[in-house]
Amino acid sequence: MKKTILIIDDDEKLNRLLKDYLGNYGFFVQSAGHPEDGIKKIKTLQPQLIILDVMLPGMNGFEVCKQIRRSHTIPILMLTARGEVTDRIVGLELGADDYLAKPFEPRELVARIQSILRRTGHSTVTSKRCFGPLFIDFQRRTVLLNNEPINLTTTEFQALSLLANNAGIVMSRDQIMDALRGIEYEAFDRSVDIVMSRLRSKLLDDPKSPSFIKTVWGTGYVFIVEETEDDK
Repeated sequence: MKKTILIIDDDEKLNRLLKDYLGNYGFFVQSAGHPEDGIKKIKTLQPQLIILDVMLPGMNGFEVCKQIRRSHTIPILMLTARGEVTDRIVGLELGADDYLAKPFEPRELVARIQSILRRTGHSTVTSKRCFGPLFIDFQRRTVLLNNEPINLTTTEFQALSLLANNAGIVMSRDQIMDALRGIEYEAFDRSVDIVMSRLRSKLLDDPKSPSFIKTVWGTGYVFIVEETEDDK
């Protein structure tokens, strides 16, 4: 099952960094820079966890947390540049599951996310997964095909990670574009299809008779291989 994380934070640079970093751990990460946009995305994305910044334009994170809790039980991890005890207490009293002050160590964020998901009954996605002859180590960013290493660019690896962690789910071109924004951006922005073509070529995947990535005409792409037991 996919594990989706929604970041509600107006720090676009941080959002891009977290998309990249958390993606290495098998998470599908989306972001919203404005609180109202974030609240709307909850309905469409149905995330397993929300990372919510306290300092937001138009509406602070405490108010956003209150609104989310009126209709959702999704775990919330709050971020803030302020580390006062009173802020932490307020956030937790409003229904946040954890609290992390900026700046923070990314590894601590991952540990807290994993802890929250365990407490709330959502198992985390493993950092190593097998799909038939394809083995992906998300943390080390390595890929093996029939036990032979495949050299992927950052964009290609992120695209493969996105599709593999959402196996069986059609990912639109807009979703892929949003997930990979900021990574080799100029090359990627020309066309999602160019990236997919390069990735398929390296995976020896025939678009006419795909083994891994199937084109859904007019929509996007879907990873069609079921996960198998990891014996690496």
